Amino acid sequence: MCDTMVIVRPDGVVFAKNSDRDANEAQILEWQPRRSHPAGSTVDCTYLTIRQNRETNAVLLSRPYWMWGAEMGANDHGVVIGNEAVFTRGRAQPVGLTGMDLVRLALERAAGAEAAVAVITSLLEAHGQGGGCDHETRRLRYDNSYIVADAQRAFILESAGRRWAVEEVRGRRTISNALSLPGFASEHSDRLYTAVACGRQRQTRTSELVRPEDGARALMTVLRDHGPGGPEIPYRAFNGSLASVCMHGGGLVASSVTTASWVSDLRPGIARHWATGTAGPCCALFKPVAVDEPLDLGRRPVDRDDGESLWVTPFFHMARNPEWWSRPTFIGFP
Repeated sequence: MCDTMVIVRPDGVVFAKNSDRDANEAQILEWQPRRSHPAGSTVDCTYLTIRQNRETNAVLLSRPYWMWGAEMGANDHGVVIGNEAVFTRGRAQPVGLTGMDLVRLALERAAGAEAAVAVITSLLEAHGQGGGCDHETRRLRYDNSYIVADAQRAFILESAGRRWAVEEVRGRRTISNALSLPGFASEHSDRLYTAVACGRQRQTRTSELVRPEDGARALMTVLRDHGPGGPEIPYRAFNGSLASVCMHGGGLVASSVTTASWVSDLRPGIARHWATGTAGPCCALFKPVAVDEPLDLGRRPVDRDDGESLWVTPFFHMARNPEWWSRPTFIGFP
């Protein structure tokens, strides 16, 4: 489950996303340089192998450690993309491109937001979407929606199987785990799964919180939101804190945790990005990152605590290792 938001203004675009996934599913920040590829070469995505482009852009990705694709990211042309799981009436393919694959492929192949939308839609039509996206069991399959943005424009792209709809953003918009484009949503949305995921509830909340004048700092605050009840984390036995923008898991039937967060401020000629690289934005710093300046973030995490990885919740490390209090680069407070 996730929440993505964007504000389009005459002077630039501000973008933000929380990535919500399984509690033990570490997410890594990964830098990939610009590359040239031989004619006829292929690329191995999470489940499918497809034809590779001759040239791929430099990208910075925030991706689940076991997937090829990314939940969110940026490229060296100033394009940013975030995706959302959406639940539709059709049955997802057992094998296909995942929404995360499509995020990465568009970032690697497009030089602008409109071109990135074209990459995603053409690959959707050619290969379809599908494959297990749940870390623990791989049984969960879903369709996807996206916010695609650059310094001048942003688009909402929603899909159901190989069908899709797109709308250019005017002003501010937020999306969550629910189809939202008129007509397309009424035709394709699965009401039961959408209700369990609390997508419309969270979209209502982010729409209330995001203001047209907000900048990057304000959107970081939105990503840390626990709901109208204040700082306390809401909890339901059935689905944990799925109703909260900042999720902490614990549901008996459905559950997600905010495993990574991202904010971008895009202006003509310059793109600034911040990423947590850790779970729980309410207790993490947004660290400034750049597509062309890789950082040494230590050992890559997996799905269990190794005592060294940055991704593991900072408070867990503080409890075990008091010396973590002396690492302000990695530890922050809301």
